Amino acid sequence: MPVPRLVIAGATSGVGKTTVAIAVMHALKGRGLKVQPFKVGPDFIDPSYHTLVTGRQSRNLDPWLMGERAVVESFQNACKGADIAVVEGVMGLFDGMSGKDDFASTAHVARLLGAPVILVVDAAKAARSVAAVALGFVHFDRRLKLAGIIVNNVAGDRHAGYVADALAEKVRLPVLGIIRRGQRAAMEERHLGLVPAQELAQKRRKEIIGAAKYVQDQIDIDRLLGLCGKNPLAKATPQKQIPKRARIAVALDESFNFYYADNLDALRRSGAELVFFSPVSDKKLPAGIDGIILGGGFPEVLADRLEKNREMIKAVAKAAGEGMPIYGECGGLMYLTRSISGYKGEKRARKMAGLIDADTVMTSRLTLNYTEAQSDGPIFGSARLRGHEFHYSAIENIAGDSRFAYSLTRGKGVADGRDGFCIGDSGLAAYMHLHFASGRLAQRLVDSCAGYARR
Repeated sequence: MPVPRLVIAGATSGVGKTTVAIAVMHALKGRGLKVQPFKVGPDFIDPSYHTLVTGRQSRNLDPWLMGERAVVESFQNACKGADIAVVEGVMGLFDGMSGKDDFASTAHVARLLGAPVILVVDAAKAARSVAAVALGFVHFDRRLKLAGIIVNNVAGDRHAGYVADALAEKVRLPVLGIIRRGQRAAMEERHLGLVPAQELAQKRRKEIIGAAKYVQDQIDIDRLLGLCGKNPLAKATPQKQIPKRARIAVALDESFNFYYADNLDALRRSGAELVFFSPVSDKKLPAGIDGIILGGGFPEVLADRLEKNREMIKAVAKAAGEGMPIYGECGGLMYLTRSISGYKGEKRARKMAGLIDADTVMTSRLTLNYTEAQSDGPIFGSARLRGHEFHYSAIENIAGDSRFAYSLTRGKGVADGRDGFCIGDSGLAAYMHLHFASGRLAQRLVDSCAGYARR
C-alpha cells in the first residue's frame, strides 16, 4: 500500500524549512506515527536532525547523484514499515542544476514521488506581498501540486492578519500555519551550516525538541495530514545481499560523520561487515579489518585532539604501508594530509596522518559544486563518477610527484581539474563525496577490501 507523503519546501533558502520540517516530523511522531524522513539534495547535516527527531534514519534524494530511478527506489525501500514520509526540500522549490530547468530541485523530486508540496514563506519583511510571492509559485509549474502554505517569521497578530487576508484573497491555498518569530531556539550553526546532531550536547538536543514543539503548535497538523499524497510508484527492484567477504573499519565520531545511509547499506549488501571507530578517541584500529573508510566531517574543529592521538595516526599509516585499501572523502582527505591549519585564524599547523604529501589550509571561501569525473585509479578503477564537493578548505604544497585518481569534467577538486590523491596502489582520498546508489561503486570498494583479505 502506498505510503502517504508530503514535501516541505522553501520559497528560498533561509526561510526556516528545516525548523518547520522537524516540527512536522515531531508532531506526527507524537501522534504515534512511524515517520520516515528524507532530505532533497546532498546535505549531510539536516538528515541528522531528522533522525534525532523521528528515530528513523533519514535518507537523501538527489537525482544528480543517484539518477531518477534510484531516487524512487530509495524512497520506497526506506518507507517499509513507515506510516508517513516527510521530505525536506533544498534551497528554493525550483532551484536545481541550472536556471534553464529544475533538474535535481525539490520540485523535481516532488514530481518523481507524486508528493504534494507545502510551501514555507518568510514574512519577516513583507505582508500583502507574501501573497504575490506565493501566487507566483502556484502558477510557475502546473505539473506540481502545491497543497498548502506555512508562513514563518510573523511579528504579531496584526501582521498575521494582513498576511492571512492577502493569501485568502489572492492565492486560496490553505494556510496551514502562521509562525510567530522569537521564543524558539535557533539551531546552532557552523561554517558549513548546522552543527551535526551527533555533536550536540544533551541540553542542546532538548532545546531543539523544544523549538520543534513551539513551531508545531502553530501548524494545523490535522489539515496537513489530510493533504498528504498516496500515489502508487513503480515497484522497486528487490535488494540482494551478498555473504560477508570483507571487514571494513568506518570512522564515526565528532570529527567524521558525513555518511549517506544508503552508502552504508550498499556496502553491507555488497558483502561488507562494517565496524565503527573513532580517530579522535580510539588508540587502535578495530581488529581483523580489511579496509578503512574515513568519511567527511569537521576534522579542523578537533584537529588538536586528532594530532595528539599519534597511536591512531601510526595505526592508519601502518595499514596503508601494508597495502590495506583506504578510502577518504573530504574530511577524510584532510586527515590524511600532512597537516591542517587556519581554523578560526589559528596559525599553527596541526600534524595529521601524512599519507598524502600536501597540507590542508582552512579558507573563508566556500567551495560548493556538483562534480563529475573520470576515475582511473585505486578502488574504483575506470568509472564515470558523479558527486559533490562542499568545504571551506584548500589543499596546498602538493608534491610534484603526486598521483591523482580523478580527472574532473565538473567541479574544482584539489588542483587544476584533478581530484582524488592515490595512496599507494590501494587507496585514495578526494574532496568528492560519492553516492553508491547503483551499488556498483560499493561493489568495487568491497572487492578491493576482499582482495586484501585474501592475501
